[in-house]
Amino acid sequence: MPGTGAAARHGYESRPGRLAVVVSDLADLRGPVSGKVTLPLRLWWRPSGRVWDLDDPEILQAMYEAVLTEAVSEDELRTWLNGERLISVWAELFVPGGVRRSWEERHPVLRAGAAA
Repeated sequence: MPGTGAAARHGYESRPGRLAVVVSDLADLRGPVSGKVTLPLRLWWRPSGRVWDLDDPEILQAMYEAVLTEAVSEDELRTWLNGERLISVWAELFVPGGVRRSWEERHPVLRAGAAA
């Protein structure tokens, strides 16, 4: 499938009926780290059109939680997440256990950062 080659679907669920999607390389995550963004309806529908101010650390974390839980493709992850920022906020994210396990198994640096 084009656009999803490096994404791995793990046996852990992001939510019931949906397997977590993980990129093979955190460097591929080149999403925005500041400013204001609006996620597409597929990733955030409650309420649609919400503006996320990424300069507010709590808002950025909430957006990352939504994307990590709802993403179904590598393209969505690359578009909305930033690898360096993900590492820095990982320990504070409230994500389903399946998402956390999938990402930490693929990227031990996340687990190491959370333990520090």
